[in-house]
Amino acid sequence: RAVLRRSVPETTTRLEAGDLSLDLIGRKAYRSEQELRLSHKEFDLLAALIRNTGTALSRERLLQQVWGYDYPGDTRTVDVHIRWLREKIEEDAAEPKRIMTVRGVGYRFEQ
Repeated sequence: RAVLRRSVPETTTRLEAGDLSLDLIGRKAYRSEQELRLSHKEFDLLAALIRNTGTALSRERLLQQVWGYDYPGDTRTVDVHIRWLREKIEEDAAEPKRIMTVRGVGYRFEQ
């Protein structure tokens, strides 16, 4: 979490990607100005993906950034949370345009 905090300047209070907007202080997410109901982990996962737009992130790296180094579960929990997130932010979760699967690596966020 400390690495994640250092990767974004302290003055950053909002992340934006297309019609998605994240209020980092209020921990609120919006799609086309409509508030999304995201769980704590979904919010953190989306923030990590948006901060690294265009970069393929491994499941292990996402586990470290979102769940912490000592997370005892397996990497499939990332897949489950990605699926739930896609259902909330994609127009068609079966044909994602924002959160792309990078085969053999993990996931990449596209604007």
